[in-house]
Amino acid sequence: MNEVQETQASPTGNFDVFLPLRSQGALENPFAIYSLLRSVRPVMKMPTEGYDGAGVWFVTRYEDVHSILRDPHFSVDRMRAQVIRDNFERLPSFLQQAAQNVRSMLTMDPPDHTRVRKLVNKAFTPKRVEALRHHIERIVEDLLGEIEPGQPFDVIDAVAAPLPAIVIAELLGVPAEDHRQFKSWAAEIVASIGQPTLQGNRPGVSPAAEKLFEYLGKIIAERRQEPREDLISAMVLAQEENDALTDMELLATSNLILLAGHETTTNLIGNGLLALLREPDELDRLRNDLSLLPTAIEELLRYDGPVQSTVRIASEDTEIGGHEIIEGSLVLVGIGAANHDPAVFEDPERLDLGRDPNPHLAFGFGAHFCLGAQLARLEGEIALRAILERFPNLKLRIDTPKYRPNPVLRGLESLPVSQ
Repeated sequence: MNEVQETQASPTGNFDVFLPLRSQGALENPFAIYSLLRSVRPVMKMPTEGYDGAGVWFVTRYEDVHSILRDPHFSVDRMRAQVIRDNFERLPSFLQQAAQNVRSMLTMDPPDHTRVRKLVNKAFTPKRVEALRHHIERIVEDLLGEIEPGQPFDVIDAVAAPLPAIVIAELLGVPAEDHRQFKSWAAEIVASIGQPTLQGNRPGVSPAAEKLFEYLGKIIAERRQEPREDLISAMVLAQEENDALTDMELLATSNLILLAGHETTTNLIGNGLLALLREPDELDRLRNDLSLLPTAIEELLRYDGPVQSTVRIASEDTEIGGHEIIEGSLVLVGIGAANHDPAVFEDPERLDLGRDPNPHLAFGFGAHFCLGAQLARLEGEIALRAILERFPNLKLRIDTPKYRPNPVLRGLESLPVSQ
């Protein structure tokens, strides 16, 4: 517990509630810290030196995480958290942005969340997602075909990063050939999560976010003049005909779909393949029976999921695990910790590709359940199937691939392999 107890924010310095989870050891294996906290302090008040208001809590038990995610008395509106209002200038830049400048569905409560999600949900129905299967398979084959036979390659750069970026760009209506550019912006934006410094051109917005907003704004303007069969055009039409979205909501929603639609899937493919390569018995099990892929994807999401935590704010006084959580408290909801809770998952540190049941919370739960969950599952399944079939002797080239310095969105910087 020393690492957690001794990591405190200076009252005059940067305010960084994620600091205990950003050490190199925690980035490589946060699950050891989660296990300790679940056993000793499953509902923990994070140290906020010099601050006496409604504080920050970290919740790691499945029962508590599941309860909070489905409870409408916990808000996603960051500005309802007293600690954010009182320490705004000391917050990581991504929290400043989410709280004040560009509000997306992630930071909207009903009825605004319901209104916006209902509009966007039409593009992610199971029928529409399944209709993309053959197209996604062709994209994967094209990407794998660019890999030099017999030569080492980086799975992230070759497949895990470009695949979901291309798919979501086409769905949204962003030129797919620009995927490397917006992937670069996304990487810079995501890297700011958990980082205490702010380098934006205006409060709360990073230079990369400024560029991405400008880029999307131009595409939105083009679709107003010449609509196409894409999601941006559909949202523009809904705005003009039904006044369903404000200009800022249209921009924020486009930005959210573009970022969330590929970052998390990149992490699913990368983290998932790394887990398989480290567990040769399970890898052989899957190679010998690819019909296991659907349950394998669920287990990989549970075992080393792309999203480790999310944020909720208590909108009234409540109690969690015997602790009083006062109105305005910010709660870090430990999704990754919940997915390794032995009270729910037998032998949770073991990778079991046939695990059933598997009620993981990798995509969240309740009203804010991930909109693109089915698309992520489909892309992950297609990508892993193609990689395993094309490269029967795939091996890691380094023992410990490096994770990006991000305690919330968990993903690899690279995954070097040999054929």
